[in-house]
Amino acid sequence: MSVGLTAEREELADTIGGFLAQKAPIAEVRRLMGGAAGAERELWKRMSDQLALPATAIPEKFGGAGFGYAELAVVFEETGRRLVPSPLFATSALAVPALMASGDEEALADLLPGIARGERTATLAWVEEDGDWSAGARSTAAERGGTWHITGVKTYVIDGATADLIVVHAHTPSGPALFAVEGEAAGLERVPIPTFDQTRRLARLELSGTPARLLGTAGDGDKAVAAALDRAAVLLAAEMVGGAQACLDMSVEYAKQREQFGRPIGSFQAIKHKCAEVLVELEGARAAAYYGAWAADAAPGELPVVACVAKATASEAFFRAAAENVQIHGGIGATWEHDAHLYLKRAKTSGILLGDPVLHRRRLAALIGL
Repeated sequence: MSVGLTAEREELADTIGGFLAQKAPIAEVRRLMGGAAGAERELWKRMSDQLALPATAIPEKFGGAGFGYAELAVVFEETGRRLVPSPLFATSALAVPALMASGDEEALADLLPGIARGERTATLAWVEEDGDWSAGARSTAAERGGTWHITGVKTYVIDGATADLIVVHAHTPSGPALFAVEGEAAGLERVPIPTFDQTRRLARLELSGTPARLLGTAGDGDKAVAAALDRAAVLLAAEMVGGAQACLDMSVEYAKQREQFGRPIGSFQAIKHKCAEVLVELEGARAAAYYGAWAADAAPGELPVVACVAKATASEAFFRAAAENVQIHGGIGATWEHDAHLYLKRAKTSGILLGDPVLHRRRLAALIGL
């Protein structure tokens, strides 16, 4: 299994890139991010029907395409390059890995085919009100009285206000567990949260005796969430690589056109250095992200360590690229009309999502015994 971009993966990237350039240009992104929650469902339907993106890494026996995380990383790099607002991250990077990690074959057979067809979206709810991305369920509890019911609060739930299925991490008398909760279940209140990055929606979920379906075995919830978050970190890293590449491309193109003192600003050493340094960080982040995707498929034992490296590296590379993009564009780069600020907002929020670089480096140090 190859770590890098094979000819087939390059063709996949070209196909997705061409589709998104036509169906999700930046003007459409602005329209969707300014619309009500759920406005992106039509684009999601096209991405599902024409490209089968939600089926990419779902096993064939559950209605998916049967590809791996290496191919899914290509998908995320292309969507990240264009800041596409869609349920892709919540569904394919969070919910599906959590479902798979539960090992519940009966539930997988029931739930994954609809997700693979793009008919249902999903998300994972594990963060509680303390905002600790690394912690499991502390106050959310599930009790059984014939059927399971959950009471508690989850916050920063990606696409939590619109997801058809929510995978919830909760405590049981036998230990932490994962549960499947329908988006319209009784006792579930979903409150959208204002976000700095309007292309990625968040919500607060309040569960009051909400009916739920146990996934897998009670007591295995922490292990399943950890496995899902490692995979999500790698895919988020790939998404950030795409965003960083877009910022570098914008910077270089503008530096070729903008003239000062009778010459293109790209001829000045200071601008050259900015672009070169961004490129070096970007290529390091890309290597880490794609190695992480390879590990998710071929060497899961290495994944926890690699996921930390990929997330921390890509977070810093994307923010550097986005910030330098604003600087190179000068005053126009700080205006609402220019697209540079959209990438800066995505870079800042993605750096915090799933934990900032400091958290991941601390985790890395613990994993390797430092």
